[in-house]
Amino acid sequence: MAKQARGHRISIMLNDSELRALERFCDKYGVTNRSRLVREALMRAILKRMDNDQPTLFD
Repeated sequence: MAKQARGHRISIMLNDSELRALERFCDKYGVTNRSRLVREALMRAILKRMDNDQPTLFD
C-alpha cells in the first residue's frame, strides 16, 4: 500500500497533568514520535468504536 500524504493538520490542547502523563509515557517507552503515537491511539479508538457500533446478525 502506498503512503498517503498527510495534508490536514489538527491541534489538541492538554492540561498540565495530561502533558506530564504523555511525556512520562514517551520517556518510559522510548517514543520519539509523539504525533504518530497520538494519531495511532486516536485511530485505534475510532475504529474500535465504529466496529462496536456495527449491527450484527443477531441484533
